[in-house]
Amino acid sequence: MKIVDLGVERVIRADRDEWVPVFTGLSVRQFRRLVRVVAGRGGEQTGTGRRWSLPLADRVLLIAVYYRTNLTLRQVALLFGVSKSAAHRVVDHLAPLLALAPVTRRHSPDTVLIVDGTLVPSTTGRSPPRPRTTGTR
Repeated sequence: MKIVDLGVERVIRADRDEWVPVFTGLSVRQFRRLVRVVAGRGGEQTGTGRRWSLPLADRVLLIAVYYRTNLTLRQVALLFGVSKSAAHRVVDHLAPLLALAPVTRRHSPDTVLIVDGTLVPSTTGRSPPRPRTTGTR
């Protein structure tokens, strides 16, 4: 059986500091801290089995690019030089480790919290504007 090298090259790598803010919106310092948090939560290779083809920093960067850019996994995989399936495994394995710790602070019942740009209903007392049509009658 002959193995053919398709010459797929990684375009984005975490060791290139200039790409981290562009693709993640995080400073290099924030990104390095995020990698340490993921490593502390069990993101490194553990036990036996096949090794990841990307180092941990690149896997965290892959997830950050995927979440921030809204690219498909197929597109993100091409940027990192891995298969779509490998990119999916990275997201599936590490995404739960990126979750924020639950908030323990209680809020009063009338406090409005906006999460992910959720629309907040407003009552201005005015009726909605009537739809306008174009053209002549």
